[in-house]
Amino acid sequence: MSNIIGRIMLLKEEIELAVNRQKKLFDQNLPLTRREAKSKINQGSRQIEVITGIRRSGKSSLMRQLIDEFSPNFSYLNFEDPRIFDFTVVDFSKLDEILESSGPPYFFDEIQNVKGWEVYVRQLHDRGQKVFITGSNASLLSRELGTRLTGRYLAYEIFPFSYSEFLAYCNWEDNAENFQNYLDLGGFPEYLRDRNPEILQNLLKDIVFRDIAIRYSIKNTKTLLDITLYLISNVGKEISYNGIKKTFAVGSANTVSDYLNWLEDAYLLFFLPRFSWSAKSISKNPKKVYCIDTGFARANSLSFSKDQGRLLKNLVYLILRKTSFQLFYFREKKECDFVVFEEKTCRWAIQVSEKIHSENKNREIEGLFEAMSFFDLKEGFILTLDQEDSLSVDGKMIRILPVRAFQKIYLS
Repeated sequence: MSNIIGRIMLLKEEIELAVNRQKKLFDQNLPLTRREAKSKINQGSRQIEVITGIRRSGKSSLMRQLIDEFSPNFSYLNFEDPRIFDFTVVDFSKLDEILESSGPPYFFDEIQNVKGWEVYVRQLHDRGQKVFITGSNASLLSRELGTRLTGRYLAYEIFPFSYSEFLAYCNWEDNAENFQNYLDLGGFPEYLRDRNPEILQNLLKDIVFRDIAIRYSIKNTKTLLDITLYLISNVGKEISYNGIKKTFAVGSANTVSDYLNWLEDAYLLFFLPRFSWSAKSISKNPKKVYCIDTGFARANSLSFSKDQGRLLKNLVYLILRKTSFQLFYFREKKECDFVVFEEKTCRWAIQVSEKIHSENKNREIEGLFEAMSFFDLKEGFILTLDQEDSLSVDGKMIRILPVRAFQKIYLS
C-alpha cells in the first residue's frame, strides 16, 4: 500500500515549487535562434496547439519563443522535472489551483508523461483557454488526441535545425563549405554548441532505454540497442522485418515491427515505403530507413566514416519529409531514390548523388529516367553536393542541382 500511495500523491507545495522555479528560468534573457515553425503556429486560434518532435530538437525553445508573445502572463510546466516525477492525473486539480493566479495561456512540455493528460487539457479548452503542448512520442500523443480531443487541436512537427536555422545559429553565410558543415554536424543545438559526440550518443541511449525499453517493458535492451545502431548505420538502404529478425535472432517479425514502430514514434528513425499502386504491396515491400539528423547518424553509426552519398540522401529525405508531400522510393528494373506525390499525382522524381561522374552517371540517370517514364514526367532531378548541370535524354530534361539550390528554388 505504501508504494501505491507514494506513486499517486504529490504535495501541492511540491508542484508549486516546480512551477515557480521553472517560470523563473524565463526571466533569463537567453539568445534563441528563431524557429521556422513559429510562423506556422496560429497563436490567435482557439485550437490546442500540439508540437511534437525528437528530444533535444528545440521544442522547449520554440515554446519559449511563443511565450515571449504573452509574457508576463502565462502558465508553464515541464513534466520532465524530477521534482514532479510521480505526477498523475489526480494531481491536475492541484495544478489548476496553482496556475489560477498566472492564468492563460497554458504551456505544457512533455505532457505525454502523464497518463490521462488529455482530460485536463480538454477541460481547459472547454473553458475557452488557450493551450500549447509538446511531446516527444508521436503515438502516445496521437492516441489521446484522436479520442477526447478530436477536432480541437492543430499539430506541428519540429525537427533539429534546418540549414537556414543552422546558418543563423552559427552566424555563417550560405556557401558550399557551410552546407558541407551542416551535412557533417546536423542540427541539434546542444551538439552544435559543444561539438561533443557524447551528447548525441547519450541522447540515443536516453530514447532507446528510457522512452522505449522502460515504457514498453522490453527486457532484452541490448538487442533493441543493437538493432537501432544497425539501422542508423544503414540509412538509405532497404530493410525488412524478417531480415532483422534473422540477423539479431529476434523471436518474431512482429516483435521487430513493434521495435521499429516505437523508434519511429520517438522520431529517431523513419521508414520510406516503396511505391506501388497497391496498398497491400506497399505494406509488404521492404522499406528504406532514414535517421532524424545527419550529425546524429554520424555520431552513432558503426560504419559511416565518410559515406557522403548516403548522408546526402538522408538530408534530402528530411527536407522532403518536412513538406506536406507524400514520399516513396521507386524500383522496377532500376531504382530512383524519391518519388514525391501531391494529391495522388507524382510531382517530382529525384535521384541523389554526391557527384555525378563517369562511373555512376548511367546508373543514376537510368534509375531516374525509368521513374520519369513510369509517371510521365518531362523533368527530373539529380541532387548533388555542389554540382550543377542539365541533360536531355530522349526528350526529357534532367536537371543536376545542388541540394541547397533545389530547396531554394522549389521548396521556399
